Amino acid sequence: MRWRTILSPRVPRDPAHSAHLAHPAYRGPVTHDWCGWRDATERALYGPGGFYTSGDGPGPAGHFRTSVHVSPLYAEALATLLCRVDAALGSPADLALVDVGAGRGELLTGVLAALPEPVCARVRPYAVERAPRPAGLDERVTWLPELPAPGSLTGLLFANEWLDNVPVDVAETDGDGVPRLVLVRADGTERLGAPVTGADADWLARWWPLPDCAPDHAPASGLRAEIGHPRDAAWSRAVRTLRAGLAVTADYAHSRDARPPYGTLTGFREGREVHPVPDGTCDITAHVALDACAGPGAEHLSQRQALHALGIDGRRPPLSLASSDPAAYVRALGAAGAAAELTDPAGLGSFGWLLQPVGGSCTGLLTR
Repeated sequence: MRWRTILSPRVPRDPAHSAHLAHPAYRGPVTHDWCGWRDATERALYGPGGFYTSGDGPGPAGHFRTSVHVSPLYAEALATLLCRVDAALGSPADLALVDVGAGRGELLTGVLAALPEPVCARVRPYAVERAPRPAGLDERVTWLPELPAPGSLTGLLFANEWLDNVPVDVAETDGDGVPRLVLVRADGTERLGAPVTGADADWLARWWPLPDCAPDHAPASGLRAEIGHPRDAAWSRAVRTLRAGLAVTADYAHSRDARPPYGTLTGFREGREVHPVPDGTCDITAHVALDACAGPGAEHLSQRQALHALGIDGRRPPLSLASSDPAAYVRALGAAGAAAELTDPAGLGSFGWLLQPVGGSCTGLLTR
């Protein structure tokens, strides 16, 4: 089950793709040949006119809500974390805050508004996003289409729901239980390709082994896995941006002992979960094997644990406040509701946070 917050009730996947074919953005007959999901997703999300690169409309926020869009509390929690990183680093003159997969810059805007002035004056905010820079963004924000140079910054790098959009290939077991690459066309039609080999097979064997038979010893056909090594490499490159500090990625995730047997690839369009169709009209995403991404010394927390450690706990305000200051009570009650949504263990609170210290000084900032 996917826990990205959507804007309206979910719809079941439609094998016939009827919702896709009726959509006004549908671009007519298929023109692309068969290819793996990694190439198809890259083109659909980041190619010319892609879902994330077109620059049209409200951006991803018009299709789904992430934690960033749920409440300003999320940005306030990140501001608290940045202050802890700043203190651990000895208050450097240039304190970097790097938002990877920045969308329209909503998170950076919120963090800058929440920071105390002494820290805010030294922060150098960077937005890493392939889409064009949005109008009206704070002029202090440096907008980049790719990560800064390795080892060039000191501070905090944060990636909220970024790795789930790093394209990956999909494997599926055939009638003999052999993992094969899933091929797809731009209308979402799939077929099985060649057996998985090489680096793909090595990654599956280590991180997401697909059994060759079911519990009754019959061939295990139809089992699926997303081949995650492109995400491992992407996260490793992001971490290397820092010469010192802390890199954090937050995403819906799974671990080796609890991989979903049929994978998690899905799509989102206009507030609904839809069948993933790689034609640029919907988001295409899959859960992240964060345990495979982790480097030496990494810490893994749930979002609920992380936000609690940063002062976001969702407790209701005392009823006595309703009598002494009704307006303050209403505000506190609203904040408690938002905090409860962000930390819900059956929803956003179950997201994984992977914390990777760089340089040794930022270990245990959420667990001390």
